[in-house]
Order: sequence, then C-alpha cells, then structure tokens
Amino acid sequence: MKPVAVLLFLAVVITDPAKIGKINRTKEKARSAYLSGDYKTAAALYQYLTDSLGVQEDEVLLNLAHARFQLNDTTRAKTTYQQLTASATPSIRSTAQQQLGVMANRAGKAEEALNFFKEALKANTDNNDARYNYELLKKKLDEQKKQEQQQQQNQNQQQKDQQQDQKKQEKQDKKKDQDNQQKQDHQKSDQQKKDEQKKQGEQKQEEQSAEEKKDNEKKEAPSSVSEKLEQLKISEEKAKMLLEAMKNQEMQYLQQNKRKPTKPKDKGKPDW
Repeated sequence: MKPVAVLLFLAVVITDPAKIGKINRTKEKARSAYLSGDYKTAAALYQYLTDSLGVQEDEVLLNLAHARFQLNDTTRAKTTYQQLTASATPSIRSTAQQQLGVMANRAGKAEEALNFFKEALKANTDNNDARYNYELLKKKLDEQKKQEQQQQQNQNQQQKDQQQDQKKQEKQDKKKDQDNQQKQDHQKSDQQKKDEQKKQGEQKQEEQSAEEKKDNEKKEAPSSVSEKLEQLKISEEKAKMLLEAMKNQEMQYLQQNKRKPTKPKDKGKPDW
C-alpha cells in the first residue's frame, strides 16, 4: 500500500509579523526534518506548532499525523487522521481516509481498508494513490473470495464423496452380512438335513434290528402241536386215538402194580 506523500504547507493567517516569522521558520524546519527522514524531530516541531504556537491548520495536523505514522505511533496518528476526515478541504479529507485505509490493511482489516480507500476516492477522484490501493486490494479480496469459494466447493465435494463412499461401504457391508447369513442358514439347513437323515437311518436300523430279533425269536421258539403233527404226517384224529391208547395202557399198568403182594420185611435184616 502506498502511504500518502507529506503535504508541506507554509501558509498562515496570523497577523503578528514576529509570530508569523516564527511559525514559518518552524514549519520550514519541520519540513526539512521530515524530508531528511528525521521524523522524530518533524513530529516534535509540528506538535510545537499546534500546542505552543496555536496553529490549527489542517495541513499542519496532516503533516503531524504523517510524522507519527512514520514513527509507528499508530494510535496518535490514527486519532489525528480520523479528526481530518471531517476537513472542509476535499484533498485533505481524501488523504486522511487513504491513510486510515493503509493502517487498517496493515492491521489485517482488508474490508475496512477497502471502504476507507473508496471514501478517499469519493472525496477526491484525483487521488491516484487511493485509486491504486483500492484496485489492488479489491483484486486481492476478489481472488481470496474466489479461492474460498473454490475451497468450499472442494470441501463440499469431498464431503459428498465421503458420504457416497460411506453409503457404498455400508451397502457392501450389508450385502456381505446378508451373504454370510444366507451361508449360515444354508449350512444350518444342510446340517439339519444330515441330522435328520442320520436319525432316520438310525431309526431304520433299529427297526431292522428289531425285526431280525423278532424273526430269530420266532425261529428259536418250540413248534406247536399242530406243526409237530404236520412234521410227523399224523392227523389230529389219529393223534387223539394214539393218546387215548397210551392213556389206557398206563391205567392198566397201574392197576396191575396194585394187585401184586408186597413181601414183608425181615426185622432181623437191614433194609438194604
């Protein structure tokens, strides 16, 4: 940013010739000190003019503010510049606004500085330093806004991409979970089928074992009378006749044994 060039006015309106001479000499000394870079002496002399010699000219106040500005006495310089923004002289008012813009820009207040430069141009359209500063700062702010917009767009796009990636990942995870669940269900179903088949096989085997056992028991069981008769090829009627004959023979045998005399035992001999 370009600070305004110092305005070194020597005009006075005081009628006392001696005082006029002193004021003019002091102004000249202050001007020479400023141009030589001795801003401390220049500020002290301009301060002497306003405080001791009673000079309240806007030009002197502006030069005092410039000297303080060069000394980095920004607080007092700003106060004087702000006072001069109400000056009746457009060029002085424009210069004060410009300097306030330079100070605001140095403090990092770009928007505020741009507004000061704009006001300086309104006060004096011929203030080329203010115009240069305004255009330069405006271009910088426009580029900065453009970059911020681009960064915001990039950030929004990045967030959008992240959300899409997250949704895609969630969809993949969901499908994976479904596939795993289907696989587990299929494995469970297969295992159930195997268990069922195994159970049926064991049950069938038990039934076969029971059937075989039953058949074996049937084979080992004694044959019935009819089966034996059938094996002997004897009819039931003939068998009854044989049984009756055998019964009669047994009866006769018993009766004959009853009629035989029993020999008495000899008491003098042993039983054996």
